[in-house]
Amino acid sequence: MGKSASVDRRTVLKGLGAAAVALTGEATEATAAAAAPPNIVVILIDDLARRELGCYGNTFNETPNMDRLAADGIRFTAGYSGAPVCSPTRASLMTGQYPARVGITEFLGPGGDDFLPTSFQTLPETLRGAGYRTCLIGKWHLSETYTGPVRDRPGNPWSHGFDEVIASEQQYIADGDYFYPYFMLPDLPQRLDNEYLTDRLNLEATDFITRAHGAGSPFFLYLSHYATHQTLAAPQPLIDKYAAKPGAGQPGKKPVLAAMLEVIDGGVKRIRDTLSSLGIAGNTIILLLSDNGGDSATDTSVPFRGAKATLYEGGVRVPMIAYRPGAPGGRVVDAPLSTVDFMPTLLAAAGIAASAGQKADGVSFAELLDGGAAPARDALFWVYPHWHDPGLPSASVRKGRYKLFRRLHDNHEELYDLIADEAETTDLTASMPAKATELRTALDAHLRDVDRFPPSPGAFPTALLEQEFDAGLGGFTVLAPAPESRAGTVAASGGALTVTAGGSPAFALLRSTLAVGADNVAAIVSQRSYANAATTAQDTLFAGFVKDAQNYVLAWYNHRQKRAGWDVRIAGTLTGNRVTQLDGAINYPGPNARLACVLHGDEITAYAIAAGGAWQYLYTADIGRFVRLDDPAVRATYKFGFGARIDGGTMTIERFAARRRQ
Repeated sequence: MGKSASVDRRTVLKGLGAAAVALTGEATEATAAAAAPPNIVVILIDDLARRELGCYGNTFNETPNMDRLAADGIRFTAGYSGAPVCSPTRASLMTGQYPARVGITEFLGPGGDDFLPTSFQTLPETLRGAGYRTCLIGKWHLSETYTGPVRDRPGNPWSHGFDEVIASEQQYIADGDYFYPYFMLPDLPQRLDNEYLTDRLNLEATDFITRAHGAGSPFFLYLSHYATHQTLAAPQPLIDKYAAKPGAGQPGKKPVLAAMLEVIDGGVKRIRDTLSSLGIAGNTIILLLSDNGGDSATDTSVPFRGAKATLYEGGVRVPMIAYRPGAPGGRVVDAPLSTVDFMPTLLAAAGIAASAGQKADGVSFAELLDGGAAPARDALFWVYPHWHDPGLPSASVRKGRYKLFRRLHDNHEELYDLIADEAETTDLTASMPAKATELRTALDAHLRDVDRFPPSPGAFPTALLEQEFDAGLGGFTVLAPAPESRAGTVAASGGALTVTAGGSPAFALLRSTLAVGADNVAAIVSQRSYANAATTAQDTLFAGFVKDAQNYVLAWYNHRQKRAGWDVRIAGTLTGNRVTQLDGAINYPGPNARLACVLHGDEITAYAIAAGGAWQYLYTADIGRFVRLDDPAVRATYKFGFGARIDGGTMTIERFAARRRQ
């Protein structure tokens, strides 16, 4: 027997003593943990499909540390993001409320005015008030303002309760930015050779944990990765490693994505190792998830239908792992849970009361973290009223095993049994009408509750103005905005208003004398005939709110091109947007085709109706960054109006109306 195998009595006794000390230490740590508030680590990965992790079945990517976290804790099979895109999910995580209630339903772009208001009591703010040291590392994406001092920008993370904010975007985050120097982080100094941003965030995370523990306070760490958002990038040696593996490049086997995940996974190990070395692993809750489903430009979301920006399961059903020391590990939980549940769960786990003045949409699964049962819940809801390829305006509800999906632009509905058919292949609306009605009723009630976007103009019962053009243009002023700067020939009699080009392109904009006195109103124009063949490109109907030829907010429909969009002109500067996903897909011929522009806060929503049909939702546009029509003083300067733009021929309009919802 070799020397290494030799064991004497003294060695055995020494080992037993060491084991006793270790057990005593663990018991002491457990006792201390029971008395101390838990530390909390939330790790958020960007645009990651559930299928990419090994613990969810991927055999190409290497994610041993996330897989180990799942084995030590809970792996959720029905974990959901609050939305199919990033910003609204982040808002739901911070507030415990549905994104539609918060008012953020789309990713926040670089030029808007939306942000997470400080009127919401957030998770970090509440934890900090209870003595926690709070830190955001990485992506925030809950402010649309990228000018001026970072800490003065509306919705900045410091204003929501973070003591430390590290490597959080100062410029817009589009299209990826993964290697130093970073265009979105111009003030961030380099700390690593050939610095890769995900490595840097991991380093900052372990440094914060060490720093916070040294200060003697419980901590909340929100490690919000920019990866794996497009455009994908990773250290080349890691890419080469995966490119050499069998099947590289096939669905679910993307070398760059796999390389990015390996770095994230390494950060999970570093965090857990740091917690262990500091002796606080036994009192730290870890939650890990993605902010939405995978990007269809990156990979598929099989077995789920859809992807990021859709409300099919591929857009919102995400990898979600939870770990609480001392609770049974290796659990797989099928109960549906969402990011709206994170705030109530973590506050309950920390023994902190939630704000009494803020509605909670989420439910606490703190008991589940401790080894108990999943919470009972009636339903989960999603509202995504946006055209965002491959998605479209939609809303959905899940109750138990069933899910109802609704397209908002035409009210088409689909019902799925997510237990028997997680891929959403078999629509059950016809075979299960009672279940469809039950979920439809719940979804309708939720849409009324959050009041995110207005109903169709048919729900605006109060008539403010009705003009059928029987006797001239009394009460209307004809304007001629640029670039045509001519209104053509405008006449009204016999129940019709005509706009005739008269040989040159014309744009006639008609402003009423009725001020826009509320922000729950609709401007509705009914068309009798389009110019059609007499035009080359412009055969466009407008409805909205007009101050003068230099200032207006209008929804439009181009019948020649079958397009829809909006125009905002302020102080002569025109900003417009064409909703390209509607191109060629819509057709509203006359007579009695109608276009409506509905004002709702600082947004407009466009609806249209063909002769004899029902109102169809077209789009919602945030116009608050241009003009604040939610401000009564500003709104009072605008009047209800409509218009016609034609290249040639004559367009005939038969009615204009202004209506109020209440």
